[in-house]
Amino acid sequence: MIFHDRRNSNYHIFTGGPGSGKTTVLDLLKGMGYFTVPESGRDIIRNQTATGGDAVPWANPCRYADLMLLHGIVDFEEFIHVGKPCFFDRGIPDVLGYSRLARLPISPALLEAAQKYRYNGNVFIFPFWEEIYITDSERKQDTGEAERTYHAVRCAYEELGYRVVDVPCLPPDLRARWIVDHIDRA
Repeated sequence: MIFHDRRNSNYHIFTGGPGSGKTTVLDLLKGMGYFTVPESGRDIIRNQTATGGDAVPWANPCRYADLMLLHGIVDFEEFIHVGKPCFFDRGIPDVLGYSRLARLPISPALLEAAQKYRYNGNVFIFPFWEEIYITDSERKQDTGEAERTYHAVRCAYEELGYRVVDVPCLPPDLRARWIVDHIDRA
C-alpha cells in the first residue's frame, strides 16, 4: 500500500489505556460544538459480534488490528477538509501500540501509515486511572492490561515524534476545559 503524506494540525488525538475517560471527554467536547471522531475499536467489536465475525481482540487480534488501521485511515481522510479543531478518540499510532502489546506482527503498511498520516504534534494522553476503570461486554481487559495499554500507546506516539501531553485526572468537564485551554495556547 502506498500512502501520500497527510498532515493535519487541527487533528487532536486522545489516547491512553481503555477506561481512562477519553470517550466521556470527547462527548463533552462534541456537546460544546467541536468536531469529534469516536473510537473505532468498540464499533468494530459491536459489528463483529452482531454479524458473528471473529475480528475481536479475544478471537482474531490480527484481523482486529487490520480493521482498526483501515478505520483510522478512513477517519483521517473523511475529516481532512475540517479547518478547525477536531478531536479523535485514538489515532493510527494506537494500532501500532496495540499490535506491539498483543505481540502481533507489525506490517509495513501499518508502519508506513503511522509515519505518513500525521496529527497535531501534541497528543493528549489519558493516564490509567484505576478509580474510574470498569469493564463491560466490549472492554474485557483487566486493570493490568489497561495500564500496559497506556504505556504501549504512549511509547508508540513518542517513537513517532509526537509530544505526549498528560491530561490531569479531573472531573470530565474540567478535563474538557483543560484540553480546550491547552489547544488555545498552542
